[in-house]
Amino acid sequence: MKNRHVGILIVAIAVLIGFLVWLFNRALTGIINNSCSHGPTCPMWGTLRLQTNIGLTLMAFIVFLGLYIIFFIKDNEHVVKEVHREVKVIKEQFKPKKFDKKNYSKLLHTLDPEEKAIITKLLDNEGSLFQSKLVSLTGQSKVKVTRILDRLEGKGLIERKRRGMTNIVFLKQ
Repeated sequence: MKNRHVGILIVAIAVLIGFLVWLFNRALTGIINNSCSHGPTCPMWGTLRLQTNIGLTLMAFIVFLGLYIIFFIKDNEHVVKEVHREVKVIKEQFKPKKFDKKNYSKLLHTLDPEEKAIITKLLDNEGSLFQSKLVSLTGQSKVKVTRILDRLEGKGLIERKRRGMTNIVFLKQ
């Protein structure tokens, strides 16, 4: 919401408070006139003046606050634009990456057949798989897959992250 709109809303609230103070005074004046027999020296008149002054002071403070916001506090649209730009950059960083065999074709030629099989399985599964799933897909033993993954991780091609009792294998870009 723009600062000008907030200021106008605050001034409107102050006007509402002024109206309520006027209604309150009108009702109390009628009550005092009917119940107080002392005339203008009745202590209820002093209480009414005090409450009126408190209500009007509060209303004036709120009006000045609203006017200050309307005229002196500027909207920081450049800050909003900067935040939107930062959000866009962050979204780009976390955008899901497309894993394609074409991008990895040169790399696949440099690997031995076992490593190539692991990388191909990762490419087929959008770049990540549980290590146990790799074992079942390749048909090799856990130890053999672990050693192949160690080599690939040493070459900087994959990354393993611990998830509970298993690992997730990620293909690096």
